Amino acid sequence: MEYRVGIGQDSHRFAEAPSGGQGGPNGSGGFAGSVTLGGVAIPHGRPLEANSDGDAVLHAVTDAISGVTCVNVLGAVADAMCAAGVRDSAEYVREAMRHLGGRRIGHVSISVRCASPILAPHIPAMRANVASICGVTERDVGITATSGEGMGPEGKGEGIHAMAVITVVGTSLPS
Repeated sequence: MEYRVGIGQDSHRFAEAPSGGQGGPNGSGGFAGSVTLGGVAIPHGRPLEANSDGDAVLHAVTDAISGVTCVNVLGAVADAMCAAGVRDSAEYVREAMRHLGGRRIGHVSISVRCASPILAPHIPAMRANVASICGVTERDVGITATSGEGMGPEGKGEGIHAMAVITVVGTSLPS
């Protein structure tokens, strides 16, 4: 049995002005009146700047998978998907997983840093959604969150940063 570990990260800043708050895609990522993290819409007064849904959690997971497969999905591939109308970051994760060569994700660990929104009440739904996308059980997905204690841009409420570490298990991994 072979194991590989991938690490990924992503950040998005909040848009300067709140969106109209009427729901639906707002062009700055997420939906008006919310941000999307781990595929879960979380109420927040300021959307994230992004050409996709701005889901820093799923972008970090995508990058972590790319760290194992050596096939970068974020960047040109994701930009092309966005241009074709695919803004759901779960699709980026699925695209990255296509390159696992039949191997499987064994565990996902995610750490999110932001002053707001408060994530604790949303972590169970985020874990369930990430588990579903990655094909693992909820007990195989750990998510922690910190406010940043006022330090750095995320700690000062300027945006959201996520890091993800994944373990991939297989009998022979892609070379």
